[in-house]
Amino acid sequence: MKYSLDGATIPIEAKTVSVGFFTNNTTLGSPSISQKFTEKLRDVVSSQTRLSLMKQNGDLKFEGTIVDYNNAPVAIQSNDQAANNRLTITVNVKYTNRFDETKNFEQNFTRFSDYPANSAISSVEDALLTEINRQLTEDIFNKAFNNW
Repeated sequence: MKYSLDGATIPIEAKTVSVGFFTNNTTLGSPSISQKFTEKLRDVVSSQTRLSLMKQNGDLKFEGTIVDYNNAPVAIQSNDQAANNRLTITVNVKYTNRFDETKNFEQNFTRFSDYPANSAISSVEDALLTEINRQLTEDIFNKAFNNW
């Protein structure tokens, strides 16, 4: 039996969820990107479900790594200068549902955010990470709990 809370379908027998620390396996990016992403996913799961958050071995489990952090020019203007740069982050997520193996998945999720080329990445990275992490965690939540 399953029930729905805010559109999320969660096995009725599931009481706990764990979100492991997502390590940064890239050579770029600030040291805080792992912590920020992991905390955002924990916040989303705990605020949008009735599940108790555990450090490990939850009935439902998220784990993974940050596999790509890419900062590249986009929107090249006529003078061969970039009008915008794009920060792209890819996270590999393994989701385990101990009550329904058909819901398990391991998948990469990628999101990006653009910013003006005349801005230094160091000055906009926090805001970009906030937006990208919001999008990534929404995608991951929907895949795990909304069958998207």
